[in-house]
Amino acid sequence: MKVQLSILVLFFTIFFLSCQDSEVITSVANTTLYFPPINSVEWKKEQPENLGWNTTAIHELNTFLKDSNTRAFLILKNGKIVLEEYWGNTFLNTGNFTSNSKWYWASAGKTLSASLIGIAVKEGKVSVNDKTSDYLGKGWTSLTPQKEDLITVKNNLTMTTGLDYNVVNPNCYTPDCFQYNKDAGSQWYYHNGPYTILKEVIENTYKTTYNEFTEDKLQNRIGMNGEWVETGTNNLYWSTARDAARFGVLLSNKGKWDGNELLTSTYFNEMTNSSQAINPSYGYLTWLNGKSSIQYPGSEVSFTSSLSENAPKNMFAALGKNGQIIAVVPDENIVVIRLGEAPSNDLVPVTYHNELWKKINAIIN
Repeated sequence: MKVQLSILVLFFTIFFLSCQDSEVITSVANTTLYFPPINSVEWKKEQPENLGWNTTAIHELNTFLKDSNTRAFLILKNGKIVLEEYWGNTFLNTGNFTSNSKWYWASAGKTLSASLIGIAVKEGKVSVNDKTSDYLGKGWTSLTPQKEDLITVKNNLTMTTGLDYNVVNPNCYTPDCFQYNKDAGSQWYYHNGPYTILKEVIENTYKTTYNEFTEDKLQNRIGMNGEWVETGTNNLYWSTARDAARFGVLLSNKGKWDGNELLTSTYFNEMTNSSQAINPSYGYLTWLNGKSSIQYPGSEVSFTSSLSENAPKNMFAALGKNGQIIAVVPDENIVVIRLGEAPSNDLVPVTYHNELWKKINAIIN
């Protein structure tokens, strides 16, 4: 009898463990990230009802997007397209906006630049702790040599150069536009010039143009197409919404594309976590949600709130003027893309971004 009982217990133990293993395998299989093939327009889609999403709330989301001057909108789950919509005309009014239409990323391109620096770090060509003058030469600012040497590449990546932001042209990145305000690392301010000059760090290091580097080191590796376009002292990235989505999938997989590592895990973690204590809601040129405080663009004041109360706490995002959004929720493998005209007059429409997540939550939760 004892032998039979032991055999019975053993049987149910094996059965229980095999069921557990089966559930784990199924769970892993259901969350496997899909990578759209390179050099192809093919992109697998997933029906929202198959994910258990509330499809009745999609109409309200689309109305909100259309009424707020959106041109392109996508939601991806596990790399597959679940929602994809386009509205209005192209930027030059040459036809209806489609999946082939290109749009500017504005400051959402900052996160792309941070990724390009990350590629250079992985290749051992750049260190974020090096003095910026190691790559740009002495005199890239109007500071004394001692104060200039305090500025590292990390300071450029984190908006903590200490350079004076009360200048006529905040986008300018010539030495006369870079004046001393505070020691590097002692202030946070959303200042475009010290970010834009990072392209010269790449160009000087690799002896190539920023566009060529972007194409060779990133675009060709993930099937992305786009172009940096200089407008005065501004350098804006243009691409289709689907190209932006490819970048979002790369970020969703922590800087790896279908087994190909573009960013080291160390750099990616630094990029998508608080990079300094002054504004914990900012990583490397990337906005972070769920932090204790935030300092917004154009402000010197810190607020005891997070980036978006409606968005998942672990979300991070590339955000740009006029509501350009590439938002990533890594734990859920969700990517949200919004390109379009200004929904508000804010420098970076944080309120709009929060309202957008309220509409999204009505669908996915």
